Amino acid sequence: MAKDKPHMNLVFIGHVDHGKSTTVGRLLFDSGNVDEQAMRKLKEKAQELGKGGFEFAFVMDNLKEERERGVTIDLAHKKFVTDKFEFTIIDAPGHRDFVKNMITGASQADAAVLVVAANDGVNSQTKEHVFLSKTLGVGQLIVAINKMDISGVDYKEERFNKVKEEVTKLIQSVGYKADKVQFIALASLKGDNVVKRADTMPWYKGATLLEAINNLTPIEKPTNLPLRMPIQDVYNITGIGVVPVGKIETGIMKVGQKVIAVPGREGKGVPGEVKSIEMHHESYPQAEPGDNVGISVRGFGKKDIARGDVIGPAEAPPTVAEEFKAQIVVLNHPSVITAGYTPVFHIHTAQIACQFVKIDKKLNPATGETLQENPDFIKNGDAAIVTLRPVQPLVVETTKDNPKLARFAVRDSGATVAAGMCIEILKKKTM
Repeated sequence: MAKDKPHMNLVFIGHVDHGKSTTVGRLLFDSGNVDEQAMRKLKEKAQELGKGGFEFAFVMDNLKEERERGVTIDLAHKKFVTDKFEFTIIDAPGHRDFVKNMITGASQADAAVLVVAANDGVNSQTKEHVFLSKTLGVGQLIVAINKMDISGVDYKEERFNKVKEEVTKLIQSVGYKADKVQFIALASLKGDNVVKRADTMPWYKGATLLEAINNLTPIEKPTNLPLRMPIQDVYNITGIGVVPVGKIETGIMKVGQKVIAVPGREGKGVPGEVKSIEMHHESYPQAEPGDNVGISVRGFGKKDIARGDVIGPAEAPPTVAEEFKAQIVVLNHPSVITAGYTPVFHIHTAQIACQFVKIDKKLNPATGETLQENPDFIKNGDAAIVTLRPVQPLVVETTKDNPKLARFAVRDSGATVAAGMCIEILKKKTM
């Protein structure tokens, strides 16, 4: 069957309790992507648990039972169809402890809806999520200013404008063009301006959330690049065998294709042949960039592959780096970063410690020009070119070759310390 509508991955991000899950639930329900009966059940369940009003948030959370494969507590995926697009919605947790899952979500997304509560405005997580979205390559942004109905905000235009101004400063500071970003006034719990236009805010002339999502620009699919599919999870499914699940980042995967997963358990790569490709419980002869798929591969054993490995064509395998040079920005480090520092890098779906071998130069974060060669250290706010060495084999590619596999976030003891992209690969030296 032909997929006639362009597909996009849309991630909902923002501070905890600003109403992401409720917004997603409302959107799915009011647009008819979740039916009345399912909603009624969720409402009853919410009341049973003493959480009346949380039924919309449950729409995403309840997928855990609904789909025994492909969904973990960290990221919920849900198919959502409009007249223009087919979306996979990713609901990324806003809670501090979940930032690493939010990173995984953002690194899979083409566009993001940033939910900001009108009564609260920009918050620490709001900043972190915006910066990460930009660094991780989320090109398009919609800002949903939610909770316009809350007492103290009372649907007032002044409050909307004040929060809009705050968010505009923030998104511009990381490089989003504010005139390309749609700002929406919402009250998700009531459903105002999510799918249905509300009369509660006559001053608001902009789009509803659904219209804003439909206004997104379809992305050019990088089908001309070699196939790259980072593995998100590996399932063992009775009667099928080993099923790696993940998003096709670049290239095209076809049934019958000879592939290799690298680095694989031994670091030498695991060859195989694609037997079947499945999306949302349907089989397809091929998959393209942006598709979240589960595949069965002849030749892959359960112990051979893991999350963070990348599947590519046998004739053009993904690059495993011994060392690489990267351009990074330090966001939030308690002191300073010097050579020898070895935090965890989140790059596509891999989470691997990498050592800072050398700080090559310090850059002006605004212009990118060199401020200092070989500085002893870098600190918050600094941009730099650094040489890194992964402690175990890691697939990474340069921004020039494959931006989808070049971007990363650096985490240390629960915080995002830095983010950046790979600009040069120093090949494995042969002994």
